[in-house]
Amino acid sequence: MDVRLASSPSDPGIVVTGGTGPGGGYDRRVKIRQLSIEGAYEITPVLRGDPRGLFLEWYRFDLLAAEVGHPLRLAQANISVSTAGVVRGIHFADVPPGQAKYVTCTRGALLDVIVDIRVGSPTFGQWEAVRLDDVDRRCVYIAEGLGHGFCALTDDATLTYLCSETYSPKGERAVHPLDPALNIGWPTDDPVLSEKDAAAPTMDEAAAQGLLPDYRTCREFTDSLRSG
Repeated sequence: MDVRLASSPSDPGIVVTGGTGPGGGYDRRVKIRQLSIEGAYEITPVLRGDPRGLFLEWYRFDLLAAEVGHPLRLAQANISVSTAGVVRGIHFADVPPGQAKYVTCTRGALLDVIVDIRVGSPTFGQWEAVRLDDVDRRCVYIAEGLGHGFCALTDDATLTYLCSETYSPKGERAVHPLDPALNIGWPTDDPVLSEKDAAAPTMDEAAAQGLLPDYRTCREFTDSLRSG
């Protein structure tokens, strides 16, 4: 039987099979960068490919735990598929226990948004965005107490995410994604919202109703995870 060997790709963003990393093995480690909001991280995997296809490690529990100070408890995995222009969020859960998320886009592209909704936080009311797509295949880690949302940039944009807690309707909350006070730069002129998200309170309204997480409580909960 003849065996055809794949030639190396010309894309400089892809690591060619055959290279070695520390200790003589392949360097497949993800690169983790803390964002401007405490508890939010961008993860960039090392892509290894050739004309046959691609391989990457998109989640490493040990490297993430070393960065955030505790392991991510995997309780539930979700997939969300959206058409271009759909905006989902800003969602969060009561702390404790909250719900940490590790998200990536497995098809298409989307703009992932993290909002600091923790009352008393130095960055309260601020947001940061990371493009997630099926090219660079970046991921985002969002700690308990932070708000999360995204906008689909392509049809069939598929968000895959790991959660630290199972879905609990009684503890699920939302802030309106189009709240003028947040002024999030959604990349669409005609955002499509669910009825639930469209009816969500603004940040000020949620704060007045006592719905937003408390920064000190969130930090104490994170400390409890770190202490085991």
